[in-house]
Amino acid sequence: MIHFDWLWAAVLFPLPVIFWWGLPKVESAHRSALRVPYIDDFGCASVSSIRRGIAYVPLLLAILAWLLGVLALMRPQWLDDPVAFPTTGRDLMLAVDLSGSMETRDFEFRGDVVDRLTAAKSVGSDFIGRRTGDRLGLILFGQKAYIQTPLTYDRETVSVLLMESVIGLAGRETAIGDAIGLGIKRLMERSATSKVLILLTDGANTAGEVSPHRAAELAAKQELKIYTIGIGADEMVVSSLFGSRIVNPSAELDENMLKAIAERTGGRYFRAHNTRELEEIYSILDTLEPVEHEAQMFRPRHALFPWPLGMALCLAGVLVIWRVVGRYGV
Repeated sequence: MIHFDWLWAAVLFPLPVIFWWGLPKVESAHRSALRVPYIDDFGCASVSSIRRGIAYVPLLLAILAWLLGVLALMRPQWLDDPVAFPTTGRDLMLAVDLSGSMETRDFEFRGDVVDRLTAAKSVGSDFIGRRTGDRLGLILFGQKAYIQTPLTYDRETVSVLLMESVIGLAGRETAIGDAIGLGIKRLMERSATSKVLILLTDGANTAGEVSPHRAAELAAKQELKIYTIGIGADEMVVSSLFGSRIVNPSAELDENMLKAIAERTGGRYFRAHNTRELEEIYSILDTLEPVEHEAQMFRPRHALFPWPLGMALCLAGVLVIWRVVGRYGV
């Protein structure tokens, strides 16, 4: 069906007629004292009728252009049939570590050795794409924590901004407590039935103004559930001048802290040593926080005003050309 956003604009339709009746008539300042007859004066009545009809064409064009212009101003829209939009009533924030340690190349993705952030972005993007009905948000943190995407149903935008994140964007250190605190602040502003924060990191809290344990206590009071994910391999071969040696690239990962945060808020801690385990963790999260389908109805709208507006402009252009040709004979 057709819907008009600004139906009140219909009062403008009779405006030219009101002006025509209300304004005083303009009398011709000069009248001819002598009228010289032309051959047309002796023509047939049909020719005179045609010419009189042609004289009304500019007026008709102006009236039609005005009507179409007012119709466009009324902002006509075509309303499609109602569509069910699934929603879970859940707000889900994803906090991703961008500190310097995330550039450690101890993960494999599609046969290539990649850094931790590349693997986290690829797997996390797939997870975001599956979260139909959730309001999703993205927090990026390093030395500082930032809201990259506020809570939204636009999963594609959240995924794109996650994929565009780079190491060091928020500093080289790790402010886990600040990231949790920022998540609490954003989720407190909403009235969702379920609030979830997924925090992914590969280190320990080395920066920030809020301690992770204090942030976890605040999250528990706000009924915010936190799932923590610690990533990084346990062993890695490093080459040096003295040969190759095996090191633990995840020596700085504070698992006890991440476990305490998850337990304090009713969530769970996960450990991902490689890309496959990270994918499995996100699959488990899909099970723990299932996508529900409480449908909300909405009607897609398609704007129609460009059509009458375009026709009104075309008629106005024809009217201008008509006047120019009639006056100057070009």
